[in-house]
Amino acid sequence: MPPRITPLTDPDSSPSSRRPAWLASDAEGVPVGSAFLGLSGRKGQDHRAELEIAVHPAERRAGVGGALLAAALTAAREDGRRSLVARVTAGSPGEPFLAAQGFRPVLALTFARLALPDLDLAAVTEIAERPHPGYALTSWEGVVPTELAHTFADSRRAMDDMPMEGSDHGFDAWDVERVVAVAEAVLARGEALRTVAVVDRSDGSVVGFSELVVPGDGRGNAQHYGTGVLPEHRGHGLGLWMKAESIRGARLRYPELSGLLTDTADSNTYMIGINEALGYRPTHRELEYRLDL
Repeated sequence: MPPRITPLTDPDSSPSSRRPAWLASDAEGVPVGSAFLGLSGRKGQDHRAELEIAVHPAERRAGVGGALLAAALTAAREDGRRSLVARVTAGSPGEPFLAAQGFRPVLALTFARLALPDLDLAAVTEIAERPHPGYALTSWEGVVPTELAHTFADSRRAMDDMPMEGSDHGFDAWDVERVVAVAEAVLARGEALRTVAVVDRSDGSVVGFSELVVPGDGRGNAQHYGTGVLPEHRGHGLGLWMKAESIRGARLRYPELSGLLTDTADSNTYMIGINEALGYRPTHRELEYRLDL
């Protein structure tokens, strides 16, 4: 008997983001799987849908995943999306499932962790304190200072050419309102947002940034959100400089943190080189699959 698919209501729906969901249950009404569909309404991201499917191991190979996928596909097509993407851990059952449904692998990501108790703080400090003529480091916690807000928002285009292989990622459109809203959302979750930025001394503009989200209690693992340098300012070692300062600041500001987490596309050899130089070690890989609609 095919599973019963029940659509659920997204309690956090907004003009910029919706996340419809479905619950699969068996003949007795017992939940056996679920699906979520991320639908961004932001310019540059409104062409694709992001899929998450989970099926109880005991219920796999019984049509549950396929039924959930069918519901999500219908919703994505009705919303006018041109591609559906899903991310799975390399080597997991999700890989053959997506391949059998016509998805193709388009992006490989390596996840890595820096163990802070083992950190050579002196070595990281030496990197962070190296002079970079024409540039200066600055940092803040929470919302960007008013005097830096506009150029910080402009600097977000540093991520537009981030290697994303065939994932159909599009681009993120940023303005001051959005960078403030993102920071406020992190704070509302009870977490801390620490940003290190590079400023061009000639005009005081932000030309690169590195963000780190720290758990509210200052323990466990913090997560890097992004590190980028504007194309016209690359080639000066600014990425390594910022990330070293981010690590140093986290170690001193949050002494009970156990590690820093990051993920990088396998094709982004520059950032992988920075991570390796700073002591990050791979933990696992994830693959993104894509289905053109």
